[in-house]
Amino acid sequence: MTFQWFRTFAVAAVLGAFGACAVPNAIQKTPVVERIERGTLVMENIPDVPLGVAERLRQYQSVRDHRFVGWLGDAILISTRFGDVLQIHRVEAPAGARQQITFYDEPVRNAFANPRGQSFLFTKDTGGDEFFQGYYVDVTNGDVTTFTEPGTRNRGFSWSGDGSTVVWYRALRGEADWDILAGNPTDPDSIRVIYEGDGAITPIDVDTRGDMVLVLQIISISKNRLFILDVVNGGLIELNPGLDVAYKGGLFLPDGSILTATDRGGEYINLVRLDPGDGRMTSYTDGVSWNVEDFDLSPDGETVVFTVNEGGLISLKMLDLTTGSIGDGPVLPVGVALRPRFNRDGTAVAFSFSASTDPFDVWSFEVDTLELTSWTNAEVGGLDRSVFAAAEMFEYPNADGMDIPAFMYRPDGVGPHPVIISIHGGPENHARPAFSSIYQYWVNVLDAAVVVPNVRGSSGFGKTYVGLDNGLNRKRPVEDIGALLDWIASQPDLDSERVVVHGGSYGGYMVLASMIDYADRLAGGVNIVGISDFRTFLENTQDYRRDLRRVEYGDERDPEIAAFFEEISPLRNADMITKPLFIVQGFNDPKVPYTEAEQILSAVRASGGDAWYLMAMDEGHGFQKKSNLSFQRAAETLFFRYVFNKENEIE
Repeated sequence: MTFQWFRTFAVAAVLGAFGACAVPNAIQKTPVVERIERGTLVMENIPDVPLGVAERLRQYQSVRDHRFVGWLGDAILISTRFGDVLQIHRVEAPAGARQQITFYDEPVRNAFANPRGQSFLFTKDTGGDEFFQGYYVDVTNGDVTTFTEPGTRNRGFSWSGDGSTVVWYRALRGEADWDILAGNPTDPDSIRVIYEGDGAITPIDVDTRGDMVLVLQIISISKNRLFILDVVNGGLIELNPGLDVAYKGGLFLPDGSILTATDRGGEYINLVRLDPGDGRMTSYTDGVSWNVEDFDLSPDGETVVFTVNEGGLISLKMLDLTTGSIGDGPVLPVGVALRPRFNRDGTAVAFSFSASTDPFDVWSFEVDTLELTSWTNAEVGGLDRSVFAAAEMFEYPNADGMDIPAFMYRPDGVGPHPVIISIHGGPENHARPAFSSIYQYWVNVLDAAVVVPNVRGSSGFGKTYVGLDNGLNRKRPVEDIGALLDWIASQPDLDSERVVVHGGSYGGYMVLASMIDYADRLAGGVNIVGISDFRTFLENTQDYRRDLRRVEYGDERDPEIAAFFEEISPLRNADMITKPLFIVQGFNDPKVPYTEAEQILSAVRASGGDAWYLMAMDEGHGFQKKSNLSFQRAAETLFFRYVFNKENEIE
């Protein structure tokens, strides 16, 4: 792609996104800034990166997580990066050598092991476009076969218990309805549509023979519908119809009932058994005042391992389905345990674990004794682990008398330290104290304190809290950033005159909104793949997710919502962004299209604002390739030096 073609295409797209606004005049008034291409990167206003910055970052960017993907017989599959992107590796035994299985230029994060053989599936997209294709791997000979249609988006893979059938959903470009497909990935003629979807519908479990499929229709984070699909007869039966409840996951139990997690009848997501016949619900975790995050069923159907989110700390629990008794899993440090899964004979459970000072590694424990075994040992780029800052949990008050939960990473020394407020996306995501190499870099190299809030609308604190930002309450979480600025000003070791907001996706919108509402209290902001106008975002995001986002943000076709969107639009208020702004974007982003970045860049420049810009032509919703991400982090370093210096100079 040539620079001239890209610039013409980008400007035309921005003009279309602005609609009737006086964009031609704005563009004429915008100062001319050179747009530079370096490989797949397109940039404006970014200075050359000094060698010392790149070299210091190299160690932190070389930290290597190991994430558990699944059991493959007695071995495990993990996702880790050797080279530029994540790939799937096999580890035959604890502390054994990693054997790389996938070798691609694009990241491979997810794999789905066949429960009955030496094979697995994985998904991969192109350039971050999220139109994932399905691939079948025969581990015995290394053969890889693509079994999905090019140009479609394929997710939600589940194997039948006998390993003969895979079920998944397929979304077509330009359509909002998802179809459910089933078949043997080694036999293309066997693959067929078993249900023509209505909205966002995905399989979450399959019975032993592939005759019955548990199906979830996703409406919002607080409302889903759960169905059983009879593949043989074509019938679809809804469980507990007419209820406004959330479901999270689901598994068939041996007696035909369903194990799922739901907030039905309570504030938190509770582990329950549902009887498909009469809808009766048996609750298991009523006494746990936190959300159940994930769970797995032992092969004999008698024991459940599950995780509980305790304000961001994720712990392991065990449930005896016969007695209903709940016991603790193995004793772990304070941190985050993810994706617990039984091995094929039910004697052990593997999972990923990270603490704020330790990258993710894979562990397992014996079910009978809870004895822990380490499978991997994460590398930290030669850094001294003892200097890593531990996350501190705290709460700060907002203007409405609520306590907002947050985590903080403090540098050594008395300060006052500059502050980076890192705002999560979603908006329903949840900040957790897992290891972050970039937080550690900011703390140890930039001497900056990092504050990570769970503002209103975050998940993990009950269904009331997650709904506090919906619809016309969209600015409430922005007010929580204002309250955080008040708290920072009260801390003697923090410098309230050197505070930067940093966030991606919806967190990018929060950055832009905060820079408008608190321009006099912020030194700058980094907006990564952020929403700059809810109307243009909803009009241009991919069709397969538009209706889901309308439920969360509001429907731009409703006059009241449209007027509210205009009122809170960063694009319409770009003249109020008076501090330096760094915009980072992937050209292939299907969620928040690159036009959201281009239009806010043009609007800020038109009002005389100071903007840096970085676009990767081979990335989507956030940078995944190590080379691109390393440059982004280096450019951010220069930006932080620039805004932390009150004369706006790079030190």
